[in-house]
Amino acid sequence: MKPLMPHECPVCHDRLEVTGLACPSCQTRVEGRFVVNEFAALPPEQLEILRLFVKTRGNLKEMERILGVSYPTVRARFEGLLRSLGYETEVGEDEARLDRAHVLERLEKGEISADEAAELLRALRKR
Repeated sequence: MKPLMPHECPVCHDRLEVTGLACPSCQTRVEGRFVVNEFAALPPEQLEILRLFVKTRGNLKEMERILGVSYPTVRARFEGLLRSLGYETEVGEDEARLDRAHVLERLEKGEISADEAAELLRALRKR
């Protein structure tokens, strides 16, 4: 398997641009400045969430089972993916309050660790 295209400059950490393409069959090269689609610019961990979302046909409960994490964690990761793609999500105050209560309830029951609860609560605050 070929390595994934890097997205970040190893020196200054700025975003890299695609400036060349090559045909592996005939060795033709095309140079210029090319725009990559928003999916190609995702970091590997978010690209994996997107792949899993497509594979499970959008079933977050199935993603929860496959990843072995809680539903709020899957949802928080998916919300992060949406934000990275520029799709801000609208969350009502009541829904955010319910999400926080759900996280605290799962922590109290021992279903998630304190670190995982903190991560989920931080993700909820960013909405």
